[in-house]
Parts: sequence; structure tokens; C-alpha cells
Amino acid sequence: MSETAALPAFAGRTYLFQVDNGAVFRNAYSADGKRLHWEGLGESAGQWEDVELQVAEVAPQIYFVSWTEQTGITVSHVMDLGALTVRAFWTFEGEGGRVGELHTGTLEPVI
Repeated sequence: MSETAALPAFAGRTYLFQVDNGAVFRNAYSADGKRLHWEGLGESAGQWEDVELQVAEVAPQIYFVSWTEQTGITVSHVMDLGALTVRAFWTFEGEGGRVGELHTGTLEPVI
């Protein structure tokens, strides 16, 4: 018997993601929850990308979401849609090799 996975609660939704380091992103998720169009705002204005997501619901309304960007940056989020918070970890090439950063942030639904 095959099971159909439920759509993630963020599917088809758009959020402003405000990160503790001052960065702000507009994250628009596809209707099937498998893709993300992110767009930098403020100091990151003009940066954007469409990425394929890996998604797992780890508890009710809590999702582990991960993707790799064309630049090689990897991003992983634990999104708590009940509390509208995110724990984010991203890695990128820096001086001396790969660098990782852990951040927190908030989500604001865009109507």
C-alpha cells in the first residue's frame, strides 16, 4: 500500500525571514512544498535564487528544511510554524576552508 506524503504547512506560503544578524529574506515556497524562491532584502537586495528543498516534518508544525545554492552555500532550517521561529545553519567557503554559522530568526507570514 502506498502512502501519499502530506504537504508541508508552509507549501504555497510566503514569509519574511528576519535573521539575528540583520539579514532579511522573502521566502516563497512552491505549492507542493518542494521548491523555494528566496530573495534578499535590505543589504542583501538583488540576491535571489530558486532552490530544490529536502523536507522532513520532525514534529507537528516543525520542519527540517535543507538546500544547496548554486554558489555552494548549504542552508538548513528548523522551522517552527507554531512559534514562527527558525534555527538556521549555513556553510560557505571562507578563508582557510569551509565556514559554518548558526543563527536564529523569526518568520512573518506575507498575506
